[in-house]
Amino acid sequence: MATDVLTKQRLDTWLWAARFFKTRRLATEAISGGKVHLNGQRTKPSKDVRIGDELQISKTGYSWEINILGLNTKRRPAKEATLLYNEKEESFNRRQALIALNKDMNASAPQSERPNKKQRRQIHRFKQSD
Repeated sequence: MATDVLTKQRLDTWLWAARFFKTRRLATEAISGGKVHLNGQRTKPSKDVRIGDELQISKTGYSWEINILGLNTKRRPAKEATLLYNEKEESFNRRQALIALNKDMNASAPQSERPNKKQRRQIHRFKQSD
């Protein structure tokens, strides 16, 4: 029968196994929506990927440019999933700079507009006094 060594795998399954998306359905929707490019081209979820292919992935404002190093049909732990690909240096640096910028912007913004417990009691007392 077939050998255990994979030579090709569906793109949506690979993205799920490499932990870029939590479910295959989310991976399929991203591919269909043009958020994933294989070797510089838009593609379909059923397209076969091979070792050495290049992927560009855009997700929640971040982007990855990676080379596929391995194939795996099962979703393994995150440490093993990172062995399936190699991210380009400029992509990694760009993403880390964006993460740092977002962290700084979120730190300077107020965390919550909702009143805390003490303020809620004061509001309740104020409304009851009328």
